[in-house]
Amino acid sequence: MKYPEVWDLDSIFKGGSHSEEFAHFVKETDRLLGELADSIGEEVTLDQLEQHIHSVQQLMQRTRQASAFVSCLTAQNVKDKEATLWQGKMTEQATKIQNIWGTIEDFLGELDANQWENLVSRPSLSGVTFNLEERRLQAKEKLSPNEEKLAAELAIDGYHAWGNVYNSAVGRMQIPFEENGQEKLLSAGQLQNRLNSSDRSVRERAEIVSEKAWEKEADLFASTLNHLAGFRLNLYHARGWGDVLKEPLAINRMKKETLDAMWSTITENKPKFYEFMTRKAQLLGVEKLAMHDVHAPLPVEGDTSISYEDACDLIIKHFQPFSPKLASFTEGALRDGWVEAEDRAGKRPGGFCTSFPLSKQSRIFMTYDGTMANVATLAHELGHAYHGHCLKDMDPLAQRYAMNVAETASTFAETIIADALVKEAPTEEVKLSLLENKISRSLAFFMNIHARFLFETRFYEARKEKLLSVEELNSLMEDAQKEAYGNQLATYSPTFWASKLHFHITGVPFYNFPYTFGFLFSLGIYKKALEAGRSFEDDYIALLQDTASMTVEDLASKHLNVDLTKKDFWQEAIDLILVDVDEFMELTNS
Repeated sequence: MKYPEVWDLDSIFKGGSHSEEFAHFVKETDRLLGELADSIGEEVTLDQLEQHIHSVQQLMQRTRQASAFVSCLTAQNVKDKEATLWQGKMTEQATKIQNIWGTIEDFLGELDANQWENLVSRPSLSGVTFNLEERRLQAKEKLSPNEEKLAAELAIDGYHAWGNVYNSAVGRMQIPFEENGQEKLLSAGQLQNRLNSSDRSVRERAEIVSEKAWEKEADLFASTLNHLAGFRLNLYHARGWGDVLKEPLAINRMKKETLDAMWSTITENKPKFYEFMTRKAQLLGVEKLAMHDVHAPLPVEGDTSISYEDACDLIIKHFQPFSPKLASFTEGALRDGWVEAEDRAGKRPGGFCTSFPLSKQSRIFMTYDGTMANVATLAHELGHAYHGHCLKDMDPLAQRYAMNVAETASTFAETIIADALVKEAPTEEVKLSLLENKISRSLAFFMNIHARFLFETRFYEARKEKLLSVEELNSLMEDAQKEAYGNQLATYSPTFWASKLHFHITGVPFYNFPYTFGFLFSLGIYKKALEAGRSFEDDYIALLQDTASMTVEDLASKHLNVDLTKKDFWQEAIDLILVDVDEFMELTNS
């Protein structure tokens, strides 16, 4: 089957960033937001409160629909100025939603025990009881509703504006790169693909060019990062929050004990991965891996490029034995143009999946160039889309899962493909290449993400005292990378703090450790799926449907019968990767 490589956005809103349909939709949302805000008085009855909760949930869906559309427009063409302007309106509407919720949360916090029980026992709210309780408790730890409203409004042209400055600056970057005797101007996303090239000389040149490009913009990006952090820290201080991890842990519905157990177990297992890194360096003919070598493919005969169409067929084929429902969903998503995969200039770097809740669809963004890493990315993002599909008929609040469990379905899907490819490898050389790719993906979670976490934790502590210079940020970044990688690399990327979008995102603080959590959590689920076989499909869907309705510790206890605050679960998940390391070492022991 022929699968389109350019996504269909017209079925969502026709006309792109100049869509009259979209403009009307946004204007109507503004009207509805104003009506709801005006209808909430200083006092409310329980019946009115119940109705307000339903109304704001529906408006959440409208703003998510519009925001997803704008994110697609800005990703597919970073020079789309009209789409960039729409980002401001999306932030404005999100702030209005946030302020309405602030008022509702204040009412929830003032309810006595009998009133609270009366409210949450109502059938229409049965699907969001956990979410309302969560908001009720969090409201008690914040500023007054008026103060929170003011902070949210100031954030539009302060906090969020700095994030937009970063995105705009990255979007205009044109990085010179010599290729086939000609100098080309590449976007940041295109250069990233060169850093993953199978040709080491290309990777080396790309790393040099990349560091220079980000160093050139470093003064600007140091300003954006410092001011983003400053705004966040000042808000935390006003709320009386001293721990910078308080908010990210709350957002991810997890305990500090769980985070500590995960990182300490990973650290204890790193020496085994150092052995793998040393062996890979030998296979590449170098003394130590450079940063650009860690995730690069091995130069193995028979490991050829795979077309987009073949990649789609391969993913569907290997999803089928695990979950016919997942396979059927994937085929439909690929066939119906849910994926933007074309390799062209002007696209933003990276990949993502975004949901359109009113359309009950998703869209996937990536730049596909035929590598196995691209196949893994496609499977990963399709997993995200399936997660949204499983939740599409639930109450809006019960669809808002946290980032750490957001990575569950995606990594589960990616692992299915990685394992299947290894088992079906036509030659030992291809098997070796696929094994290496699979292990290297785990290094991203155990080391690259760990470096980001270490950097961000230390940066925020330092930022409490002063603004940090480019040189200080570079030093913090390189020190974090050396620690996370066990000082095993020949080169590091001191400007990574500038090049990594996740440090500059305003929507979610600490956009790092949830990835590692999701990776290992999904491996634990995968282990159970292997043991249960096809019968696990419905259990898996039930787990996904609970991801926005309980803490991760309760989710794991209910569906996997494990305690995430203990090391046992994390070790069992890591053991699955260690089996791959042992096999890799055995295959290359010559």
